Amino acid sequence: MIEREKAKHMGMIKDFKEFAFKGNLIDMAIGIIMGTAAAAIVKSFIDNIISPLIAVVAGVPDMSGLKYPLGQTIENAKGETVQAAIHYGTFLQNVIDFTILAFVIFLALRITSKWMKKAEAEAPTPPDIVLLTEIRDALKK
Repeated sequence: MIEREKAKHMGMIKDFKEFAFKGNLIDMAIGIIMGTAAAAIVKSFIDNIISPLIAVVAGVPDMSGLKYPLGQTIENAKGETVQAAIHYGTFLQNVIDFTILAFVIFLALRITSKWMKKAEAEAPTPPDIVLLTEIRDALKK
């Protein structure tokens, strides 16, 4: 009975190793790490270059501070009395951030796709395909 349980655990460990160390899973983990790093770069680009330019054009230093007051005061979670308002500036800033991020991802995918097509076009034909083609042509004659 103990041997059966031990074998069961060893099988589970083997299955886990196969799962955890498959190429696809490792590739995915690398992609997530690279994506996180790229997101930090894009966020910095948005925060430090694009947002100040938009602020100059819009005449507002920080769009997230834009709001439309509703005329009533309410008590917030901290117990402070604040004026009720629709904070549309934060929404606008998030839309701009999303648009820029989506555009950067689009460019990255487009460039990667062109590189992959170029690499596929340059890839030599495997010798077995050439041999099979020659055999097919010889049989046709």
